[in-house]
Amino acid sequence: MKGIKKSATEESLYLEYSHQTEGCIFPLHTSVTLFLLAYCDCKVFNVCLVLAKEPADTSLLRKALSQDVEIQVISRQELPPIVQNCCLPAVVEQSDIFCRAGLAVVLRHIIQKSYEAEPSRKEILELLGFKKTCLKACAEVSQWTRLCELTIPLAVENFLQESSDQSPTIPEEIIQLERKLSEPVRVHNDDKLRRQKLKQQKAAGVGPPSGKGKAKNKASAQQAPRELAGQSKSLELKLAFSKLTVQEEPAAASREPSHIRKAKATDLPPLEHVFAEGLYFTLADIVLLPCIHPFLVIICKKFSEKLEQFPLLASWYQRIQEVPKVKTSASKCGIHFLYLPELLNSTSKQHLNSNEVTAVEEQNDPLFTGGPRPTMTKLMEKGIEAMFSPHPCPAWTLDWNSLPAAVSPKEGKMSTDRALRKQQQLNNLVYVVLNQVKPGDRIVDFCSGGGHVGIVLAHMLPSCQVMLIENKELSLIRAKKRSDELGLSNIWFIQANMEYFTGMFNIGVALHACGVATDMVIEHCIQTRAAFITCPCCYGFIQNTSKFNFPKSEKFKKTLSYKEHMILCRFADQTAVQLPPKRRLIGKQCMCLVDLDRATAAEEHGYSVQVISMEPESCSPKNNMIVGVPV
Repeated sequence: MKGIKKSATEESLYLEYSHQTEGCIFPLHTSVTLFLLAYCDCKVFNVCLVLAKEPADTSLLRKALSQDVEIQVISRQELPPIVQNCCLPAVVEQSDIFCRAGLAVVLRHIIQKSYEAEPSRKEILELLGFKKTCLKACAEVSQWTRLCELTIPLAVENFLQESSDQSPTIPEEIIQLERKLSEPVRVHNDDKLRRQKLKQQKAAGVGPPSGKGKAKNKASAQQAPRELAGQSKSLELKLAFSKLTVQEEPAAASREPSHIRKAKATDLPPLEHVFAEGLYFTLADIVLLPCIHPFLVIICKKFSEKLEQFPLLASWYQRIQEVPKVKTSASKCGIHFLYLPELLNSTSKQHLNSNEVTAVEEQNDPLFTGGPRPTMTKLMEKGIEAMFSPHPCPAWTLDWNSLPAAVSPKEGKMSTDRALRKQQQLNNLVYVVLNQVKPGDRIVDFCSGGGHVGIVLAHMLPSCQVMLIENKELSLIRAKKRSDELGLSNIWFIQANMEYFTGMFNIGVALHACGVATDMVIEHCIQTRAAFITCPCCYGFIQNTSKFNFPKSEKFKKTLSYKEHMILCRFADQTAVQLPPKRRLIGKQCMCLVDLDRATAAEEHGYSVQVISMEPESCSPKNNMIVGVPV
């Protein structure tokens, strides 16, 4: 074991380590993190290996890290307390009260720190993609983040364990990725690039296929690879690799020929994938390579006949090797690229599958028309009406004038009017918490934003531990600054998706958690048998996800279809003060019914639940509180 001498600015990176086999490091999240560290030549972290069992062979892992990086080997019990509440990988600042956890959050942080250490290496920052949003959306709401961060690594790990079978099942997630690579690429300057591609095809002697509209686009996508004999991707490849080699992107002529300018958007050829997210090499490719490589190794060794099912994945795998530094970085991590035969791209089949998927999505997410009255009437016939529980103390308020300035939401960079409304919202939540809390309790402020709820609670309840969970880094940094001004010692800051927080707690709170985030908070509390106080928001964003189906409660399911429930959700967002009073009233009733479904579902899991309207109602258009206590 090597000791680590920490400086005041150093951060510690904690990686789980179980084993290595055939040049592959497990778990795959650790393999991905090591690959990024090698690609960035990152030396700014103290690296701690958290062993699942001892002793363990860590030779391959040590080889992946820079010679300048010291490694400490520890057990799970030796983790800092804040990290013991999170899934790995995780990064912790010197103070041990600010933690970043989960693969996407940690990888994005590594990129930022690596770029800060070497600002001349623009290609590192380019990994974050256009507007620096690659894998920024949390896995709970982004299917793409979920596929890259969670489901593909897990599916490949399971596949490798089952590969001794005669004919293991190909993971559905790999099939989804192949399908994703077949979809047309959409970028911010999409129209301009597609016209350049049309011009290129015309110059190569490929005329536009017959037909109109979408059918024409599909035919173009199928015909171009055959007729251009590999030239169809030259525009995409030039764009992709010009960025990687720090050259100017191919310049378009000052003015396109008339027939190119006048071509309808529906007649333009689609752009095709060069890398996982489209035209450019991003963090998504870094994440996928350590997962796809061992999958392809097994396929080539034992089930080579299955390889032809993945022509686009094979092309991506070959192309990624051409990216500067990828081969050397991969080699350090034990990834030695395979030579794959060139496979015939069954484009028409791929586009058919893509269209089939789109059709299914359209069925599941129809356009809703009509008002909510028939749905509300249907519920009333079953004895379900929009009824609120009485507020326990509508006039109660914190003495804001006696509190330190940093406790007030006015410190959160907002207008005076908005700060007053935020204080009124906090009065409601804090009152309910103070009536439930016991000394020594652990309170989690989910979707904490700038910490308005958590900081007030930490100040008011010094004997309790308060944890702020938030996906947005800048919001948490602002919250920590306010906490430092107050000298709070009973507060933690965790930048992570909710799924990566695994700690035990007694009370969960969430002020204006957006859409299904409210349902995730309630679910997290139910799993821990913790009380919850949530104020929902953005009802219009509610939809079925991989974790939730609506309606949630058995009582509502017996009465409403998914479509009918979505009508309630859409109209529940119509409570803004600018709307006519009658329309706002209907919106408020719809809000209540949606939250009654949530409350009833929690009651079915052994909770006593109330839906309360916050006081004064003018504190927010979204002024419902769902208060649940385990029975």
